[in-house]
Parts: sequence; C-alpha cells; structure tokens
Amino acid sequence: MKSSAETSSATPQSSSGIACAVGAYLIWGLGPIYFKALQAVPAFEILTHRMVWSFFFLLPIVVVMGRWPEFKGVVTNRRTMLILLGTTILVSSNWFVYIWAINSGKILQTSLGYYITPLINVLLGMVLLRERLRPAQAVAVCLAAVGVIYVTVEVGFLPWIALFLAFSFGFYGLIRKVAPVNALVGLTVETLLLSIPATGYLVYLHITGSGAFLQGDLRVDVLLVCAALVTALPLLLFTTGARKILFITIGILQYIAPSCTFLLALFIYDEPFRRAQLLTFALIWLALAIFTVDMVVHHRR
Repeated sequence: MKSSAETSSATPQSSSGIACAVGAYLIWGLGPIYFKALQAVPAFEILTHRMVWSFFFLLPIVVVMGRWPEFKGVVTNRRTMLILLGTTILVSSNWFVYIWAINSGKILQTSLGYYITPLINVLLGMVLLRERLRPAQAVAVCLAAVGVIYVTVEVGFLPWIALFLAFSFGFYGLIRKVAPVNALVGLTVETLLLSIPATGYLVYLHITGSGAFLQGDLRVDVLLVCAALVTALPLLLFTTGARKILFITIGILQYIAPSCTFLLALFIYDEPFRRAQLLTFALIWLALAIFTVDMVVHHRR
C-alpha cells in the first residue's frame, strides 16, 4: 500500500479508489443475502465450496496480474507457508462461524463483531506489539468492553459469535503482517491449502449422495460456484481502491459493511432487537465515533 504522501498526490484517481472501496464494503455488507439463499446447505459444505471455487477463480487472476513468480516464491518458502497455514486456519474458522451465524438467524452478532474489529485490532496491538494507546483509543476500547459486559449480564449470554469474529480477524491481520505477501497472492495460497482437503470432502459428499452440489437444483449449483465471486471480487476491489485513497479514508469506509449487515438483520430478516442490544450497539457506536475522530485528528497532525 502506498504511503499517505504518495496517495495524496494521486488525486485524479481518488474518486475511482473510493468507488472501488465502497463497492468492496457493500459486497461484504450485503453478504448475508447470498448466504441466506443457501440456507438449506450446511455451513461447512458452503465453506468447502467457497475454498475450492475461490482457488480456481483466483489462480488465473494471479497469472494475468503478473503475480505468478511471487506465488511460486511463497509456496516454496517453508517459513512463509507455515505462517500462511496459521492464517488459513484463522480465516477459514472466521468464515465458517460467519456463515453458520447468518443461517442460524444471528446476523446482528456478525454485525457487532465487525463493528468492534477495529477496536480489537488496537487492543491486540497494545497487548502483543506493545503499542501505546492514545487516550481517546483507550476510552473507545473501554466503552466497547462495557457494551459487551452489559449485554452479557443483561441478556444472560456472552456474544461469543461477535467476539470470535473480531478476535479471529484481528489475529489474522496481525499474523499476515509477519508474512510480507501481497493480499491477492496470500488469499490464493490460503485457498490452495484448504482446497486440497475440501475437494476430498466434496468428492465424498458427491459419492455418498449427501452433498447439495449437482443434485438437480441448478440455482444451488450456481450459488455454490459463485462463492468464488463473493470471496474474490470484494478483495480485488478493495486492493484496487486502497492504492488510490488515504488510509484514513479506508478507516472510515470500513463501517459500511457492518452497517449494511445491521440494517439487513433488522429490516429484512426481522431479528429480535432487545433493549440491551440497543444500548450495547449505542456504546459501540459511541466508541467508534471517538475512535474515528481521534484517527482523523491524529492523521492531520
């Protein structure tokens, strides 16, 4: 990613960069619509299809974009492959819980999880990388913690889905920083690592007749194959946009995805929204407002 100074000089491209980033976050935010259409298919089977088809979709893009030498260098580097094996486990578990939560009527928790992810990233940076929190960041993290504790006490259960999504994605980002791999190449290698066992599992399902693919429902077949687009298209849009806009802009735009998911849960899928959840989200939104204002002020300084 370019530095702020380099990105600032690319003002003619900034509008297209914002459009690409917004497109990526909209696809991520509207993802529940896609996975709800596959509600009859088990979440693990959807995940395996997502891995396999994503690899076959991404590999030609790696070649066309001239990333093949980098791809070969990564798969022949033992240390990098071990790191990416760790990120593969994290991202696949994140995707599985996300798909399962959506099809189990817990979309609001996925929204909460991705709202608090930026705050979890700051917390992990403080704990694991010994980064010093600015006062406003500390206040934001504390408010988010109060929100989670409040809903746990008031409703009677820990919002584990939200916490799992936030922490798994936070650790994923931290570990990926250790491996200096391009986002496209990294995701291609991650899908490669999982597509091998996933292909075996899908073949087993087909032989036993217990799988959903190629069982006479063309709509389901098309949706399962299109898992590659749901995975790869927003990534390509994001990486394209990120090169053309300021990092601070990305930090603000990232709230589009959980906001879309939140609205879908309330107004399309009619998930119950209790008073405790409202107050929790209000605390998270206040925390994010403080966090974002602090980020903008710090960037200007």
